Amino acid sequence: MRRALLLVSLLALVLPGLASAHATLERTAPPYQKRLSRAPAQVVLAFNQRVRLLPGSVRVYDAAGRLRSGRPRLSATGRAIVTPLLSLPRGGYTVRWHALSAGDGHVVAGVFTFGVRAAAPEPDRAYGAAGPGVAEYVVRWLYFAGLSLVLGGLAFRLVLLPGPLPRLLERRFYLVQTVALVSVLETGIAAFLLRGDDALQVPFTRFLYSDLSAIARTDFGSAFIAMTLGFACVLALVFLAWLTDKRWLLWPALVLSLGLASGLSLSGHSASEPNSSLWSRLADWAHVSAASLWTGGLATLLLVFLAAPELRRVAFARFARLAPVFLTVLVAAGVYLTILRLPRLADLWQTGYGRVLVVKLSLVVLALAWGGVHHFLVRPRLERPGVLSRLPHSLAGESAVGMAVLLLAAILVNSSPPPVSPSQAPAQAASAPPLRGHR
Repeated sequence: MRRALLLVSLLALVLPGLASAHATLERTAPPYQKRLSRAPAQVVLAFNQRVRLLPGSVRVYDAAGRLRSGRPRLSATGRAIVTPLLSLPRGGYTVRWHALSAGDGHVVAGVFTFGVRAAAPEPDRAYGAAGPGVAEYVVRWLYFAGLSLVLGGLAFRLVLLPGPLPRLLERRFYLVQTVALVSVLETGIAAFLLRGDDALQVPFTRFLYSDLSAIARTDFGSAFIAMTLGFACVLALVFLAWLTDKRWLLWPALVLSLGLASGLSLSGHSASEPNSSLWSRLADWAHVSAASLWTGGLATLLLVFLAAPELRRVAFARFARLAPVFLTVLVAAGVYLTILRLPRLADLWQTGYGRVLVVKLSLVVLALAWGGVHHFLVRPRLERPGVLSRLPHSLAGESAVGMAVLLLAAILVNSSPPPVSPSQAPAQAASAPPLRGHR
């Protein structure tokens, strides 16, 4: 074990040195996502060491995909690439670049955007970027699943079972929390890398040495950095509570996790739509949090049934009283967001976003019915013989429905609602960006 830790430590020290051997982009002109009052005459990329040009090293595209740049050249020092530009009318522009690092021979690449008298498009919405694919949906779903286990598990432990627990249940609770938090951290990193891959659209060998600073400066990137650091702190709090048996440390872990969940509402594609606002982001956060508390609570209740039979009755009765609160918030916030993002009823069946939403709403209705059976029919009959022994299968089924709801939420948070119709545009013109990047 000590040798393994030593190896990891050495790798942590060595790998940053290896990574710094290739050329790193230090400065661009125009700057990242800058809105300019007048068109620049050239694009300059400055590196920390000498680079060599490759065919098409720097290409500048307008929103329609027309090439607006000339032939790039190296500066006298060899540390900068200067690319002349054609006349640029008002609009957003995408700069895609790649160069050969003279130091180690690696090809470095990147993308950034700027605007001329218009807002610059997000790098992952710029010309040439790909939309989220199946891998990104799966990763985001795994992120949601891990988050739900964290939020629902912590809330269940602190609110519904605040006292001492049987040793087996306590150990399994902390194991599930640790695994869930590690999953959140790892899938968060994977989501960031996939978003960068969507934006850059370069071969994997080039992606390894790509410049992702443009993605890190977006709302998604900022949320990713904050959430990664934040959930690392949550993991530390949970681990300390486990080691020291101080349950009060779980309270700051729960509060911090709820706050960090707002990053999901700030980092999805729908957060940048013209009809997005502070209220829509708050509603989205409430929607995701309620879904996570409900789904994670169900999973924790199932854990109680499997590890502590003596607590089944009290745990089920308490959760059955609290679950309607989560579902009420889930439905209320969902209805508000549906009306906001799909102002026309026909959007529900005429758009892909609407059809996914219909499936999600159907599963929520199923979950409401399932929860209603547990609350009104099962809870009053808990004292009857055989009722508790049959509940684990029902709880597993309801948990599966909750996980399916989270999967569809992962698809929707990475998707853009239908565009605003012309009749609605005047009311939202102040917040709408002048130009959307092509996908």
